[in-house]
Amino acid sequence: MGRGEESESLIQKMKSKGNLKSFRVEEAIRATPRHIFVPEECSEYAYRDTPLSIGSGQTISQPSVVAKMTEWLDPQEGEKILEIGTGSGWQAAVLSRLVGQGGVVYTVETIESLADKAMENLLLAGVNNVEVIKGDGSTGLFEHSPYDKIICTAASPGIHNEWVQQLKEGGVLVAPIGSKQLQNMVALKMEKGKTRLIKHERGYRFVELKGERGFDSG
Repeated sequence: MGRGEESESLIQKMKSKGNLKSFRVEEAIRATPRHIFVPEECSEYAYRDTPLSIGSGQTISQPSVVAKMTEWLDPQEGEKILEIGTGSGWQAAVLSRLVGQGGVVYTVETIESLADKAMENLLLAGVNNVEVIKGDGSTGLFEHSPYDKIICTAASPGIHNEWVQQLKEGGVLVAPIGSKQLQNMVALKMEKGKTRLIKHERGYRFVELKGERGFDSG
């Protein structure tokens, strides 16, 4: 089975299980080959619906989780998005297809080696509207704020004030919130200067957020 067939098989399985509902997100995933974003030693597993190690204790998220988070975030053409936790760059690449050439994705990664590799992966995938920043995304990225959408791809102990302050009115923030062991996925919408919970789902396990607002920051 070729890579295209593997990708199509994964997409159809996610759809059949109800884990991929948006046609726009489906097309973005189809246009963003996952095997480019996984280490060579994991390449044969690239199109399984499972997280994979990318080194430095980090993972590339399970495809069905990426699909759900992306659907909850609902990126639109021309939007400016902040991603906290670049990893290998796959989530950012999927988002880039949805915001189009009129939009931009800023993604922040605290581990320099992963940030460097993500830049390579994005280049290989032909993505040119993602800017990878090496730094502490736990406090957001003030210099390009405010953002239409914010997504955190690591387990966070809470929704941090800096993220809320950097979100536009009407904007959406999606993040896994909880303990190191187990998190709830939440989606919040900014309305009249306050965030309102619009979606919530239990039972997720992400690698922990690093940095000033992460776990064990002290």
